[in-house]
Amino acid sequence: MPEASTRDTTAPAQPATGPRRFTLRQRIVLRIIIWAGYWVIRLIGPTLRVCISYEEGAQETLDQRPLVVSFWHSCMIPATYICRDMGVRVMSSYSYDGEYMGRIIRKFGFVAVKGSSSRNAVRALLGLRRALTEGWTVAFTLDGPRGPRHKVKPGPVALGRSTGVPLSMFHVAVDRAWVLNSWDRMMIPMPFSRVLLRFGKLIHVPAHVTDEDVERYTAELQASLDRVCEFAEANVNRVGTSQFPYQKSR
Repeated sequence: MPEASTRDTTAPAQPATGPRRFTLRQRIVLRIIIWAGYWVIRLIGPTLRVCISYEEGAQETLDQRPLVVSFWHSCMIPATYICRDMGVRVMSSYSYDGEYMGRIIRKFGFVAVKGSSSRNAVRALLGLRRALTEGWTVAFTLDGPRGPRHKVKPGPVALGRSTGVPLSMFHVAVDRAWVLNSWDRMMIPMPFSRVLLRFGKLIHVPAHVTDEDVERYTAELQASLDRVCEFAEANVNRVGTSQFPYQKSR
């Protein structure tokens, strides 16, 4: 079960409003999706058998902060439960999908910062930078909101360079899951599934790096995410053994 630790849950999870208005039908569907998504995570989450694994040089605890954390969009559901009530700031897009995901994760103690790689990116990055200077961890679903799947974007490296905060990354593998027929192959863990969350080695981006160096660090982040993804998927069936013990519940 997920790792026990002391959390600071005092961060205000204020609703974020977007520039568009949804139709009445969209608002009704949105409300249904939000509550259905919330209860799926709330009911399945406590049944998951979780192991958290760290590469050498990775962050030392699940709730270490501040960090710039990256992971793939397909991991949103198990990651939301495992990392709940930590006050993590997450970039949330203005799309319809981004709206309901943003509202669901707020119910689990996350704080949505509006923006995406295609709309209001500068505003969102400034909000995330402010959160880092205040000592909070920020997180990116790097291939969201619409892909391409498993392709790193430069936002985390830019934040790391401007703030001096190290980059972290993880992947969540699930041994038994429903996989949606969507661009991201979103995973919904089946009850009592084994789950392996693997963190990669921290990446430190110096403030003085050139644009060419930024490309190199972005490639390093891509390689790190690919590596932890491969490791987690290859070892998730070993969760519960002496090498990959279950975490204590919290």
